[in-house]
Amino acid sequence: MHKENIATGKAAVSLPDVLELSPIAHNSSAYTAAVALRHAILRAPLGLAFTAEQLAAEADAWHLGAFLDGRLVGCLLLKPLASGELQMRQVAVEQALQGQGIGRQLVSHAEAYARQHGYTTMRLHARENAVPFYQRLDYRLQGEPFMEIGISHWLMLKQL
Repeated sequence: MHKENIATGKAAVSLPDVLELSPIAHNSSAYTAAVALRHAILRAPLGLAFTAEQLAAEADAWHLGAFLDGRLVGCLLLKPLASGELQMRQVAVEQALQGQGIGRQLVSHAEAYARQHGYTTMRLHARENAVPFYQRLDYRLQGEPFMEIGISHWLMLKQL
């Protein structure tokens, strides 16, 4: 029997009850997999690629991965800002698994990490198509849309 996710119209994928969420060390094999996933989901569709400088600048970020049966299926990174806030960046989930709750779990885990480390505000630059996802997680739009990497983004904030 074919099942479909009502929200996305995609074929439903059965996920185990427990999705393993764990930190990813910069320059580890999991980090390499995360860069490949972020490239496939976020960069390649725009004709962009990561530069060595961009990847080197991620060394001080906290990287989080979502794993199913030991395979990386989602990731994000948190970058400390001079303002004392954390910026959530590069949230990506495998295309076939989007709409299954992996992104929500990643964001929730990242917010818990931020609170545990004394942060009170999370910020992010959301692509237009991702704004509803973040709004469902209580992120609020700030200001006007702006262009980043050639597409429209919104600044969104959440008090933790």
